[in-house]
Amino acid sequence: MGERKIIHVDMDQFFAAVEQRDRPELQGLPVAVGYDAERGVVSTASYEARRFGVHSAQSIQVAKRLCPQLIIVEPHFSKYKEVSRQIRSIFQDYTDLIEPLSLDEAFLDVTDNKKGIAMAVDIARDIKRRIREDTRLTASAGVSYCKFLAKIASDYRKPDGLCVIHPDKAQTFIDQLDISRIWGVGRKTAEKMHRMGIFTGADLRRQSLQHLSEEFGKMGRVFYDFARGVDERPVISEWERKSCSCEQTFMTDLHEPSQVTIELYHTVLELVRRLEKNEFEGRTLTLKVKFADFQQITRSITVGRILRTKDDILPLAKQLMREVSYSREHPIRLLGLGVSNSHSDMPGDEPHWIQLELEFKDW
Repeated sequence: MGERKIIHVDMDQFFAAVEQRDRPELQGLPVAVGYDAERGVVSTASYEARRFGVHSAQSIQVAKRLCPQLIIVEPHFSKYKEVSRQIRSIFQDYTDLIEPLSLDEAFLDVTDNKKGIAMAVDIARDIKRRIREDTRLTASAGVSYCKFLAKIASDYRKPDGLCVIHPDKAQTFIDQLDISRIWGVGRKTAEKMHRMGIFTGADLRRQSLQHLSEEFGKMGRVFYDFARGVDERPVISEWERKSCSCEQTFMTDLHEPSQVTIELYHTVLELVRRLEKNEFEGRTLTLKVKFADFQQITRSITVGRILRTKDDILPLAKQLMREVSYSREHPIRLLGLGVSNSHSDMPGDEPHWIQLELEFKDW
């Protein structure tokens, strides 16, 4: 069997682009999708806003300081989901091996595609054309023989880009790559790598497997392989939910025990609702706490029964909360709860937190 043909499709500024498409008066203007509140966060920023330094996951208040003329648009998730379904239907005309990562991006394995098209780049080009025609939106696509390189390629020529990383050119491409562009290298890992003298893919490739494993644990093997263009992960078209969770950022920080108890109770109720909606069962409860200084901690407990109801979860949540030290000087900014470790998981699996669309503003 020859090389795999993997495409990563990433919609450009997706939420903002949908809003600009449906409201022509916003086109060409700096737009941020999010809630204009004290604790609001940018979901997506238009390219016009990004030129001012506005970006996703940024505080709305910071974004407004960076770009005083910024237009804040409240999100319309039902509309974004509908557009996402349109895009998914286009993908399905080419392959059933589709792995969505979110509403606006997905991997496609087109090695054996439905249309019998020999070149993956031709499929990517056709998908981009159809997305533009059907949705009036643009997408960027990356093409390569593995997921790691396909994803990097899709980011390389945004917006409306198309980049191919051929197997023969992959090592040269990786060698010149800034270390922060490699999957799994976040800010703290990048800082550690810089202290180790690792700034590019070539620097990473010079490290031994033993040294990387000593410094980064299991991720050491991943970094070692990625530096050599090795990524055997398949495109998974069906996945099993590993957790169900929710979280709430408060308008004002909490330091009174009575406040914390009330908000913990509400979070439990929302978690129960989500467990029922997703038909998820698990035995591990994880509490997530973020403080005003953005320090974050988690506490977990595993029991010998399925966690389904308020009566199952609330006592455990209170037990975990008693392990958390907070005060007027060290107040709580965010609370989250999640259930993991389903019947099909191995005991001791780490809970996996996922980003949710839940908004607490109307509680």
